[in-house]
Amino acid sequence: MFKYFPHTGADIKEMLGRIGVGSLDDLNAEIPAEVRFNKEYNLPVSMSESEVREYFTRLGNENRSLTVFAGAGSYDHYAPSVVSQLISRSEFLTAYTPYQPEISQGTLQYIFEFQSMISELTGMESCNASMYDGPTATAEAMFMAVSNAKKRNKVLVSKTVNPNVMRVVKTYAFFKGVEIAEIEEKEGVTDLASMKELLSAGDVAGVIVSSPNCYGIVEDYSGFSEAVHDAKALLIMNADPSTLSVLKTPKEWGADIACGDGQTLGMPLNFGGPYVGYLATTKELLRKLPGRIVGATTDVDGKRAFVLTLQAREQHIRRQKANSNICSNQSLMALYVTIYLALMGKKGLREVNETSYAGAHYLCDELIKTGKFSLCFNHPFLKEFAVKTTLNVDKLYKKLLDNGILGGIPMKQLKPGMDNALLFCVTEKRTRAEIDRLVSLIKEEA
Repeated sequence: MFKYFPHTGADIKEMLGRIGVGSLDDLNAEIPAEVRFNKEYNLPVSMSESEVREYFTRLGNENRSLTVFAGAGSYDHYAPSVVSQLISRSEFLTAYTPYQPEISQGTLQYIFEFQSMISELTGMESCNASMYDGPTATAEAMFMAVSNAKKRNKVLVSKTVNPNVMRVVKTYAFFKGVEIAEIEEKEGVTDLASMKELLSAGDVAGVIVSSPNCYGIVEDYSGFSEAVHDAKALLIMNADPSTLSVLKTPKEWGADIACGDGQTLGMPLNFGGPYVGYLATTKELLRKLPGRIVGATTDVDGKRAFVLTLQAREQHIRRQKANSNICSNQSLMALYVTIYLALMGKKGLREVNETSYAGAHYLCDELIKTGKFSLCFNHPFLKEFAVKTTLNVDKLYKKLLDNGILGGIPMKQLKPGMDNALLFCVTEKRTRAEIDRLVSLIKEEA
């Protein structure tokens, strides 16, 4: 009845008697004395409930609430309060793996809706039941390309892909024996000529690009899919899903696999997580998708029902032969995305991007007017942009932080060598007054 209470002395005596052991120490008799821990545990003094609450309140008060003008992969977008209220319901918050469809219809349905919405955003024909985050989803896309190519194990990654994503992809590649080669960038965008030269060797399984890229630039990928497919490789696009309501979709660019992070779909920054990755592809590559796929069917009475489908047995039994052993996912976060998208709708997503675009370009124009800033690259951007400055980057960053503003991010943290550049981001949450205050503080430094 009280399953979380510690065992009593009588409980312990009964259990020891059942297994024929005289004491708890006898359980450890085979462990040599020299490797046993014989000191007092360094545990804090016990506290009452009220003392614990006061302690964590003090810790929480040490956090600072900042106005965020930073991006680089995690963005401060607005989320309706109803989202957190709904996902906090116990049937969602404590839901487990939906192996038994007859008692998991709710979980299966929202995963199916997530898949459907991501497929619509990306233009792809199929999507899995979510991934841990954007970088791991990109790494899994890499594995899909290598598996599809069979005898090729080289993957090209554009240098304009977010460096954090690049590091995760390289880590996954190292332990799977996949060779990574980087496509050069030219004026802040992927160099098509460099890619074609690397493809000419005939040993490439896939190519990874991003939209927007790590500088916030909306790249023009005209001619990329043709070049990649002529070389019998797959095109993988890591795309910010929130931007796909206004930008060309991965499918429209001719990509075979779309991947990325769903954090931009209203998820709070949360000190870095948990987030949720998405992975979508064409019908031809459906069998290569890792993780779960939920399908819609009908039950014996002809009513609509949902089930796990197209599960590769290698993921559960012959694991050494599997493309991937990622069988689990953060589906609570997939539910977060599903509710957010249902609430925002197509019109709402478009307004998010229009407001972000207007704010980002207003800030960029105001910075350039100071005479101390200029764009690093002359290419279109949506909500994020990199600027060069004649001011001391570290000193400026600290001044903004001291005044409750996070950003822009010193580019040298992402790209070594860009010592005099900052990366700014403006989402729909940033007001004109907040932008003006940011510019005013920078003018003081100038």
